[in-house]
Amino acid sequence: MKKFRFAQIVILLLAFTQFSFAQVNHPTLATGAAAPDFSLPGIDGKTYTLQSFKDAKVLAVVFICNHCPTSQAYEDRLVKLTSDYAGKGVKVVAINPNNPASLRLDELGYSDVGDSFDDMKVRARDKKFNFPYLYDGETEIASKKYGPVATPHIFIFDKDRKLHYNGRIDDMENPAKTPKSLDARNAIDAVLAGKEVAVPVTKTFGCSIKWAEKQDWIQKAAITWANEPVKLDTIDAVGIANLIKNKSDKLRLINLWATWCGPCVAEFPELVTIMHLYRDRGLEFVTISADDPSRKDKALSFLKGKQASGPNYLYTGDDKYKMIEAVDPKWDGALPYTMLVDPNGKIIYGKQGIIDPEALKKIIWDDPTMGRIYK
Repeated sequence: MKKFRFAQIVILLLAFTQFSFAQVNHPTLATGAAAPDFSLPGIDGKTYTLQSFKDAKVLAVVFICNHCPTSQAYEDRLVKLTSDYAGKGVKVVAINPNNPASLRLDELGYSDVGDSFDDMKVRARDKKFNFPYLYDGETEIASKKYGPVATPHIFIFDKDRKLHYNGRIDDMENPAKTPKSLDARNAIDAVLAGKEVAVPVTKTFGCSIKWAEKQDWIQKAAITWANEPVKLDTIDAVGIANLIKNKSDKLRLINLWATWCGPCVAEFPELVTIMHLYRDRGLEFVTISADDPSRKDKALSFLKGKQASGPNYLYTGDDKYKMIEAVDPKWDGALPYTMLVDPNGKIIYGKQGIIDPEALKKIIWDDPTMGRIYK
């Protein structure tokens, strides 16, 4: 399972990077070039420019983001690098170059948060970032001047802010394994010692930068999802009980709803969004309508309008209390009711009433069948 997931993400990352080269060309800063100035908001409420780091003997500018699993794999290492070199006059500043509007939902399947400014605050808090984390997703002016290829991509400047190194942080994506070449650290040590960097440029590996020019990806995805078939089958109490047993290899998100239930209708788009976020990673979104069978056409019309292209069912039993017992004896029967069932049939989340989408995403992302590529 893990080998398959790794191969899958490698293919996706390479595809995104190749798309970046083909469609968007923002040349990478050349060795010896002066550091481009910037004026960017930090998650701490301050605005940062190059002058904010004027006392640094070495300045490392690293382009990272929240959603990319490779960037996530280097978060702890960046924290340690910042700590290890703090007493040597080295400053690290991270910049998120991604325009959130250019991120497809299915690209966010490897994260609990997106790449917006508010999402950056969440990730920095959770991972205890000890370096400034700046947002450039609005205009991308600074990022285009530096020209990062992927996240992460690090640029190392001397005290005069001349570029001595750009590329990868080290040669091992998996933080559980030992890298053979500590490229960024080697470059910093060389600059501090007044020596030439032995290898001033290395290739980078990770998710391509989500430039604003890529926003047509979102439109194409919306068209694709709108064209997916939506069906509504019938189910009885026995069928529901079998759904809950979840004899599959997928994490199953089940929502009990009805067209006449205002809260059900209000929260439904959030559930469809979660489906699009994580379905490529093995999340199955199943809906069960408690509408009267005579309203099947109305229920189906609603599902089509919301692009709910997963398994959809209409309960056909004449005893709703049998449905309640089949779903979850702990459920009082009020709609909506949402539950998360793991592949062993264990209910790991049950919520009567409107869900908290962010809390639910974290639960999904923390599940052993999902989560980070690298822990």
